[in-house]
Amino acid sequence: MNYEQTLDYLFNALPMFQRVGASAFKKDLSNTIALCNHLENPQHQFKTIHVAGTNGKGSSSHAICSVLMEAGYKVGLYTSPHLKSFTERIKINGQEIAEKDVIAFVAENKAFLDEVKPSFFEMTVGMAFWYFAKEEVDIAVIEVGMGGRLDSTNVIQPEVCLITNIGYDHMQFLGDTLEAIAGEKAGIIKENTPVVISQRQRETTAVFQAIAAKKNAPIYFAEDFIQIEKAASHNSGSYQIRISDQQFPINLDLKGNYQQQNLAGIIQTIEVLRNLGYVIPQEELENGLRKIVKNTGLKGRWQELGLQPRIICDTGHNQDGISQILNQLNEYTYNKLWMILGMVNDKDLDKVLAMLPKEAAYIFVEAKIPRALSATALANQAEKYQLKGLVIADVNDGLAYAKKNAAKDDLIFIGGSTFVVAEINDL
Repeated sequence: MNYEQTLDYLFNALPMFQRVGASAFKKDLSNTIALCNHLENPQHQFKTIHVAGTNGKGSSSHAICSVLMEAGYKVGLYTSPHLKSFTERIKINGQEIAEKDVIAFVAENKAFLDEVKPSFFEMTVGMAFWYFAKEEVDIAVIEVGMGGRLDSTNVIQPEVCLITNIGYDHMQFLGDTLEAIAGEKAGIIKENTPVVISQRQRETTAVFQAIAAKKNAPIYFAEDFIQIEKAASHNSGSYQIRISDQQFPINLDLKGNYQQQNLAGIIQTIEVLRNLGYVIPQEELENGLRKIVKNTGLKGRWQELGLQPRIICDTGHNQDGISQILNQLNEYTYNKLWMILGMVNDKDLDKVLAMLPKEAAYIFVEAKIPRALSATALANQAEKYQLKGLVIADVNDGLAYAKKNAAKDDLIFIGGSTFVVAEINDL
């Protein structure tokens, strides 16, 4: 098979959560373990860092990868979902896996894949482990897909685990309380392995402490060690960091204010790695955090796509994520706010719609995936919350309309779903 045929095989032969949702979710690790055994357990042939959480795990994974790259390590990075290309999921030092390696993995293992029928995600995890072992990375940052306890990535023995913010998302799989969701995320905590928690949250702290104690895992609540103050200038990505008697500035190239919640966890994870013997000079920590986008190719996190009118997109898509987005939009001065909005059909729509500003002009869109909520259905639901606008199903047509009709001092925001952002042509 050539590359296109290989992708067709992966996308069509195996259920894919990104596209179809619940039917692709596996409730045990048996397929992943079988695949790893078949591949001779590549996941144990290199060091790893495991990152879970509701919001912030993707940004944190990319940030840690960037810092380790600056420190001179050969770093694998496994993340999901992809925005533009399947190969975004698997990178080494910011370079995506080559198409020939995707073809080779499927060709070499097709008989096994046909027999066991792992999910798309299980297969992709196996491919990442196989590739990182083959290329002999020094260390790989592995982002959890969903949850943690039963996630396909949870077959590694990491150097350190990081758990970011816990919020309401994927409740049909992870539970409908923050305590239950935290319990699933905490499933990545391993025996005698340090775990960093980015944020103390009233509902989740005791959950993490209990599971860490049971596993004899040293636990670090990052904000107990690291204080972070945002610089006075809005939307600058500049912060002042204090660790005991040390103080220094950090300039993130990720401009979302919500990165402040991730930053302590990122830095504390680096501190743990230093304690384990990794050589990560202070200068390279600062360089790595300043060049996350450049080093790793991360897209869709408070990404500015234009000025006059200002155009911003962000992949935040649940209650917490949208709340952070709205708070930051309020820091801008603009004449009129345009919201190009699309969502998937398995999210809690009402909680998100109730938060959105009624005075904005809405353009309702839909991503080209089976899970997408139709733009018409979204518009109908939005009307119950006095949110009014147009239905223009295609994201780029919606953006073209907004750009044509917006004044120079307006602000256009595109989001509501990772998959809506993924379809922006000029991302």
